[in-house]
Amino acid sequence: MKAKVSFFILALQCSLCKAQFHTVSNGSNLYKIETVAEVPSGKLATAIIEPSNEREVCNAVSDKDEVREQLIAQYISVSYPLKNIRLNSNYGVRKDPFTGKPTKHNGIDLQAKDDEVYSMMQGRVKKVGRDKRSGNYVVLEYGNYTVSYCHLSKALVQKGDSVNAGDVVGISGSTGRSTGEHLHLTCKYKGKYVNPSILLDYVKETQAECLAQLKSIVV
Repeated sequence: MKAKVSFFILALQCSLCKAQFHTVSNGSNLYKIETVAEVPSGKLATAIIEPSNEREVCNAVSDKDEVREQLIAQYISVSYPLKNIRLNSNYGVRKDPFTGKPTKHNGIDLQAKDDEVYSMMQGRVKKVGRDKRSGNYVVLEYGNYTVSYCHLSKALVQKGDSVNAGDVVGISGSTGRSTGEHLHLTCKYKGKYVNPSILLDYVKETQAECLAQLKSIVV
C-alpha cells in the first residue's frame, strides 16, 4: 500500500499538473474549498527528527501516511472534464456563430476532438438524451449543481448511474447545433445558470492546494 501511495504521489507531482488551463473566471467562486487535513509547515518533520521513543516514531510515521492518503483522496475527488483544457468561447453575450447577432451563451466551449469526457466530481447521472440544439448530452448532478456535457458523439452512462470524479461519461463530438467539434458545458446552481468556469477554478484550486501540502510533508 505504501509503495502504491508513493508511486501515486510521484505521478501527481510529475505529470498530473501538466493539464493546460486557459479559462476565464467570473470572479465569484461559489465553492468554499475545505482542507481535509491541516499540515502546518515543519510540524510533521519535527516530530520525526527528534523522537523520544520508538512509539513516537511509529505514531509520527502513521500520522504522516494518513495525512498523505487524505490529501490524495481529496486530489482525486475532483477532475477536469477533459485531459487538456482550452477555452474556445466564454460564458455570456457573444456573436452567435449561426446568425451573427449578439446572443447570450449559457455555457463555455472547450476545444475537443474525439476526447474522453470526464465527470468533474462525485454525483449521479440526472439525464441522458439528444435534441437538435445540444445533440447528444449527459446531465450530471453534484448536490445543488447540475452540469450538462453537450455535443457528444456518444454517451457512455445511463440515467441513474453513480459517477466519481474522473469517470468517463462520454466522447466529445459535434452533434446538434454545432459549427465544429467541441465540448459545450453548462452549469446551473439551484436551477439558475452560472458560469461553468467556477467549477474549473474549483478543480484547479483544490488540486493545487493538495499538491502544495503533499510537497510540505517530509518523506
